[in-house]
Amino acid sequence: MTKIANDSPDDRLAAFLLDQRLISQEQLNKALEIQQASGGYLSEVLVTKGLIAEDDVAFSLSEEFDIPLLSSLNDPLQPAGDQELKKLIPKQFALRNFIFPLSRKDGIFTCIMFNPLDVMLIDELKKITGCQVKPVAATRSDILRAIEGFYDTSAVSRKYHHQGHAINSIELQPPLAADESTGIEGILARAKAAPVVKLVDLMLWQAIDKRASDIHLEPFEDHISLRYRVDGKLYEMTPPPKHMHLPIVSRIKILSRLDIAEKRLPQDGTFMVKIHDRTVDLRISVIPTIYGEKVVLRILDRTGVVFDLAQMGFEDDDLEKLKKAIYSPYGLVFLTGPTGSGKSTTLYAILQEIKSTEKNIVTVEDPVEYRLVGINQVQVKPEIGLTFASSLRSFLRQDPDIMLVGEVRDLETAEICVRSALTGHLVLSTLHTNDAPSAVTRLFDIGVESYLLAPTLLAVVGQRLVRKLCPECKEAYAPQKKDLGMATFNADVIYRPRGCPACNNTGYRGRTLVAEVMTTSEELKSLVTQNVSYRDLRQRARELGMKTLYESGLRKVEKGITSLEEVMQVTFGI
Repeated sequence: MTKIANDSPDDRLAAFLLDQRLISQEQLNKALEIQQASGGYLSEVLVTKGLIAEDDVAFSLSEEFDIPLLSSLNDPLQPAGDQELKKLIPKQFALRNFIFPLSRKDGIFTCIMFNPLDVMLIDELKKITGCQVKPVAATRSDILRAIEGFYDTSAVSRKYHHQGHAINSIELQPPLAADESTGIEGILARAKAAPVVKLVDLMLWQAIDKRASDIHLEPFEDHISLRYRVDGKLYEMTPPPKHMHLPIVSRIKILSRLDIAEKRLPQDGTFMVKIHDRTVDLRISVIPTIYGEKVVLRILDRTGVVFDLAQMGFEDDDLEKLKKAIYSPYGLVFLTGPTGSGKSTTLYAILQEIKSTEKNIVTVEDPVEYRLVGINQVQVKPEIGLTFASSLRSFLRQDPDIMLVGEVRDLETAEICVRSALTGHLVLSTLHTNDAPSAVTRLFDIGVESYLLAPTLLAVVGQRLVRKLCPECKEAYAPQKKDLGMATFNADVIYRPRGCPACNNTGYRGRTLVAEVMTTSEELKSLVTQNVSYRDLRQRARELGMKTLYESGLRKVEKGITSLEEVMQVTFGI
């Protein structure tokens, strides 16, 4: 016999149903077995498997959790007046989640929900509406009929959602590694329990739907923090309860083929999910903290990235300079910037720009973030001796035309890159520096000789990512002189964020880059040979036409692409 505890909403619902004799213990056991095998909420399983009438479930949710109950038999499930609810809650979102908007008034959003206990969905509705959410219970049939009448839903969509195809469309893909995880039976059983499986699936779906690049799950003394990074900024989400932390982490470890019994050492893994026709890669990092393990999931959505150099955000003259460098037969091109500034994406866009069947292109990366057709990509594995340097030495015997090195971290790698450029190869790589001219200083610090670097360096690109203003709600204004500081514009008005449902009330949607492109003329090559200071090199590069990151950002402010505050925050006036 399956036993249940008394702490989760599903457990409370089950106890109420048994107490009211709406289901038998045998029916409950059957529902729990189905739930454990296929996931889903208990109320959904009971209704879809015909174990209980949906009216009884709606009544039980209302009584046990003190949630208002509506029925189409007594009152028509229709919003009061025109409140633009169709625009606020799109039809497909309502169908996917079995919800129906009733009203939005005085900071309260009243919404009929088939499962009013879904805290993840309630949190999402808070973000979309900017209001506190007041859930109302109703049967799934009543909700679907209300949606049909309100949105004029097509028969095809109704059939699809009547069959239960909703948020459970996440399909886990097998990870690349084949070895099985080891662990403790108790933890393993809890990690595979239906509520945990459902919660992790919902968390992934919600993050991908919000275009998040990272999920942060952090344990603290008496609570868990759940944050999503969207357009470079972290946003707090409604977290799961503290007691769910270990099962959630274990579930993620199982998916990533990590060791669920190891809690003392950091671990890294990967797995894939498929949502409808989209395949999304996830990179997992787990580290031990004093309150438990923190998990960060990096989301790499292949369908959401377009590797088109012309769409990266370069100014026309900078793009022309960069193209001249990357179409050179040999030399060095470096991209610089901090972690998360889009260097890898720009490198992939460069490869897409210059690749052809006439060129042999090889890359060595840590890790390989995106797989490119027609390009040979190598993943470094230091534990077996496959490093950047050892890969590069092997590359030279592979008759390459173009080599991409994920990052120059040490003298050995830097010297191989320089000597490869000297012997007729085009080498692309990245450095962690603040701007383009400081890349030269960084290479000198590593130990590269100036007489080797000067003849090979073609260009250095310094870049940052800035958030783009939401086109739906950005507002024009005439800035005051005191707000501009040293900034000057050719436009009478510029734009600032406001916030709307389309951008989750942030005022921004998507990102683009601001960049400075330093190409090495003969004069600059001479300065590099002389090992001049960073300040002198930067000053002369600007005199020769290099626009700074700050100046590139101001041009985007003029065009209404981003805000002055965003440029100031990201570039610090560099």
